[in-house]
Parts: sequence; structure tokens; C-alpha cells
Amino acid sequence: MPDIAVVLPSVLQPLAGGQSVLTAPADGPVTVGQLLDSVTAGFAVLGRRLRDETGALRRFVNIYVDGDEVRRLQGLDTPVSPGQEVVVIQSVAGG
Repeated sequence: MPDIAVVLPSVLQPLAGGQSVLTAPADGPVTVGQLLDSVTAGFAVLGRRLRDETGALRRFVNIYVDGDEVRRLQGLDTPVSPGQEVVVIQSVAGG
């Protein structure tokens, strides 16, 4: 069964046991939301860092599927197929 890989930025890697890439098995398309549920199942703090209490993506978290930001697609309902690249970017605010 092929996997879908989620690439994490260095700031989030400590929340994923130091891993830079998390993978989830998929025998066909899944949604970004399902993918996040799968890859964060063992990393509760990471899951809370990516999504708020309602399950929505946090404001400073951007997720790209093959280079397209999911908020410009179908949000957490955006389909992802095995072989597509999913990248998480966390904006760093400062001042």
C-alpha cells in the first residue's frame, strides 16, 4: 500500500519525535483532514499545534499540496493521493 508523506518544518519536528517526514498509508485519495488525523495520531501536541479546538487549521499554519495552499483549494477537504507532496509551513510571527 502506498504512503502519503507530510513534510514538517524544523520548528515542528520536535513535536513529531524529531522526524522531518510523517507518512500515512493510503490505498487511494484521502482528505487533508484525514491525513492530519492519521499522521498526528501518536503526536497529540503536534495535532493541537496544527489545528484548533474546532478542528480548523490554525491561523499561522499553512499546508500545501503539490505547491498549492489548501485554503485556496478545498481546505481540510482537499483530496490528496499517494505520491503527492504535502508540506506544512508554520509562519513565524515576531516583532
